[in-house]
Amino acid sequence: DMTVFGSADRLASWVGICPGNNESAGKHKNGRIRKGNTYARRVLCEFAHAAVRTPSAFKAKFQSLMPRRGYKRAIIAIAHKILRTIFYMISRNEPYRDSTVDYEALYVKRNAPRWIRMLVKFGYIAQPQNRS
Repeated sequence: DMTVFGSADRLASWVGICPGNNESAGKHKNGRIRKGNTYARRVLCEFAHAAVRTPSAFKAKFQSLMPRRGYKRAIIAIAHKILRTIFYMISRNEPYRDSTVDYEALYVKRNAPRWIRMLVKFGYIAQPQNRS
C-alpha cells in the first residue's frame, strides 16, 4: 500500500535517496543525500548497479549522467529513478514496460519455433521428406 507515502518524492525522502538541494540568491547547489532507511538505500543502489549493466532505459540515463555528474552520483540518480518506477508500478498495479525493449518482437522470437511445430503437427505446413 503506497498511499502511506503519498507521493514518490516522499518515498524517496524516507529512503534517503533524494538529493539535497540548497538555494541562495538564485544559485542552486546540490548537496548530500539524506539520511534514511539504510537497508532500502543499499538494495536500491545494488539494483542500480545491475540496471546500468543491462540494455535498458536506466543504462541510457546512466550513460548520459556519468560524464557530467560522476559514477557515484549517477548511480544514486538511477536508484532514485528505480524507486520512482517501483512506486508507480505498485500504485497503478501495472507491470514494468521498458521503453527501449520491443516486447512484441521478443514474444514472436520466443514463441515462433513452438508455433511452427504446432502448424507442422496439424498439417498446415508440409514437412519436406528426407531423401535417403
